[in-house]
Amino acid sequence: MTTQQVAAPCVHLMRKEFEPPVGHPRRAEAILLSTDRHTPRTPPAASHCISSRQQLKNVFLRRPFSASAIASAAVVTANPRKDEDGKEMLIDITDRASTRLKEIMIKDSNPSLALRVTVESGGCHGFQYLMSLTNMSAVSPEDDTIFEASDGSGAKVVMDGPSLELLKGSKVDFTMELIGSQFKIVGNPAATSSCGCGTSFDIKP
Repeated sequence: MTTQQVAAPCVHLMRKEFEPPVGHPRRAEAILLSTDRHTPRTPPAASHCISSRQQLKNVFLRRPFSASAIASAAVVTANPRKDEDGKEMLIDITDRASTRLKEIMIKDSNPSLALRVTVESGGCHGFQYLMSLTNMSAVSPEDDTIFEASDGSGAKVVMDGPSLELLKGSKVDFTMELIGSQFKIVGNPAATSSCGCGTSFDIKP
């Protein structure tokens, strides 16, 4: 069997086994790795084919996909608020977000850390989400509502009144994507559209 006969079936096998479905955020990278390594001017040897196949597999093992995370209703620990219909305004905190917040608290040896989520005017869609870490000592008992994850992690999220009005019913998540890792708001019922990175949004009139 020639080197060319080895290389062609290997490309087909790699794409069949490791190419994600259409629409998957990692699809482009997988196709790039599975094809670019097999289009040199000199056909690759069988050993190189096996090595490339393993490298492609390692990409998916070392980088978690940003699929939907499990979310649970956060518990209001201070200053609960109700909307115009008299319903309590709540948010969810995903397991990924609570786990990441717990990791930060442990790393900084600061159990008083919390994630502050604020909505301000601006961005390409009219409103934008702002995320920052804060100490509980900086939280206002009159202006801020404090949410704590119900999984016992101690992870806390702080929102002021106007921001909570626009974020009620949404989820605080932590995603790991090719563009980077970040806390973000997902599933906001008040948003009609958002930018590609998810930091800016429109609201329903």
